[in-house]
Amino acid sequence: WGWRKSLSFDLIQEWVLKNPEASICTAQGAKKFKDIAIFQDYHGLPEFRMAVANFMGKVRGNRVTFNPDRIVMSGGATGAHEDDCLLLGLIPERDFWVPVPYYPGFDRRFEMANWGTASSSTCESSTISRSREQPWKNAYEKAQKANIRVKGLIITNPSNPLGTILDRETLKSLGFHHEKNIHLVCDEIYAATVFTQPRFISIAEILEEEDVVCHRDLVHIVYSLSKDMGFPGFRVRNPCTHYNDAVSGLRRERCRVSGWVSTQTQCLIASMLSDNEFVDRFIVESAKRLEARHTKFTEGLEEQGTTCLKSNGGLFVWMDLHKHLKEQTFEAEMALWRTIINIVKLNVSPGCSFHCPQPGWFSVCFA
Repeated sequence: WGWRKSLSFDLIQEWVLKNPEASICTAQGAKKFKDIAIFQDYHGLPEFRMAVANFMGKVRGNRVTFNPDRIVMSGGATGAHEDDCLLLGLIPERDFWVPVPYYPGFDRRFEMANWGTASSSTCESSTISRSREQPWKNAYEKAQKANIRVKGLIITNPSNPLGTILDRETLKSLGFHHEKNIHLVCDEIYAATVFTQPRFISIAEILEEEDVVCHRDLVHIVYSLSKDMGFPGFRVRNPCTHYNDAVSGLRRERCRVSGWVSTQTQCLIASMLSDNEFVDRFIVESAKRLEARHTKFTEGLEEQGTTCLKSNGGLFVWMDLHKHLKEQTFEAEMALWRTIINIVKLNVSPGCSFHCPQPGWFSVCFA
C-alpha cells in the first residue's frame, strides 16, 4: 500500500489541506460536529450517495449516469459481494460461479458464509480474458449436468488478477444470463485504474445500448473507493442495482448490523467527490502515474527475461514464471513462491490461489 500512497495520496492530502472545513477534526469544520454526531439515515447521506454516483459516472467517462437512489452505502467492497449474494439467494442449493482465475477473497468470503461455488472458463495465458457467449453457455450446461443450480455469475472488470478489461462484445455475450434467469454481479472496483487504451467499458454502458436485451433487475454492480481512490482504510463500498428487492433488503441489513459507513467519513468523501475540478484532475493524474509505474515495472522484468500478460488496468500484473519451475506442477509453483517470499523478499501470490489451471503464473502488485 506504500506504493499506492506514493502514487496518489499527495493529491488527496493537498485537497484536505485546502478544504479543512470538510472534516470535523479541524477548527474550520468543528461547527458541524453536533449535526454529524447524532443518528443519521442508514440509507446514507443524500449528498454522499449523490457524490459517489457522480464519481462513478466520471470514472466511466460520463458515458453513463447512476441514480443515487440505486446506490447502497456500506462498508468494504468484499462484503458487497456477500450482501449481493445473500439477498439474491446464493445459498448451498443455488450456487454462483466465477471465471478463473479469480480473486481468492471470494473463496474466503463465501466459505465463511457456507455458500458453494462453481468455477468456469479456462486459463489460456494471453487469451485468458477473451470469453464469448459459447464458453459461458458451455459452463452453464456443465454445471447443470453436475446438478449445480446456478443462481449467479460474478465477473471482475478490470480483472483481478489479470489486469485486463472485458471488451464490448464479451460484455454483450453475458446477455445469455437473461434467457437463463441468472443474476450477473459485476465487480468494477478497479474501473478508474485503467491507464491506457482500450478504454474501460462498464456493464452499465452496455445496458443502455438499443440492441441489448437484458433484464435490468438481474444486473448488479459492485463498486468501492478502496482501489480507485486508494482508500482501503475508509471501508466504503457501494453496491448499485436496479433490483428493488435488493436495494430495500440491503438497506434493512444495514439497519440491523454494523455495516454502514460513519457519517464523518461520508461527509468528508461527499465534499471531496463533489469537487469536480479535483475529481477530474485526480482521475487523469492517477492514470498517468499508474501507466508510468506499470511500464517501469514490466520493462524491468523483461530485462531479466520475465514476461507478463499484457494488461492496462488494475494495480498488479500477471507474471509468467513457468520456466523457473523445476517441473510444471503446482507443487513446484508453491516451492518457487516460498523461495520468492523467504529469500527474494518479494510479496507475490501464486496462481493456484486464484484457481489458475496452469502452474507458473504469479500475481504481483506494482502500486
